[in-house]
Amino acid sequence: QVQFVESGGGLAQPGGSLRLSCSASGSIPSIQTMGWYRQAPGKQRERVAHIYSEGSIEYADSVKGRFTISRDNAGNTVYLQMNSLKPEDTAIYYCHALIPRSDWAYDYWGQGTQVTVSS
Repeated sequence: QVQFVESGGGLAQPGGSLRLSCSASGSIPSIQTMGWYRQAPGKQRERVAHIYSEGSIEYADSVKGRFTISRDNAGNTVYLQMNSLKPEDTAIYYCHALIPRSDWAYDYWGQGTQVTVSS
């Protein structure tokens, strides 16, 4: 149905930067919103940053001013530029897309990419 290719995770030092990318392919007539969630050990999954089809963007308060989400012209690839990383940003980051179908809009998830912030 829908496949994701995520890349860009890894290890960064506090204050450093990483850039995540996620490309969606498959049965995608349109994308209502696309972005990233994250989940740290022992914590609930948190919505990090999303970009909507009309271009509006939302960020979690914890990443505002440090993370920037963007997308390509086709709208099927999103990027997350993460600057001024903190140890509390350590988590598995999941790409997410909300895709409208004839009857409903469905959530689709990538496999996740690990981000570790440590000195």
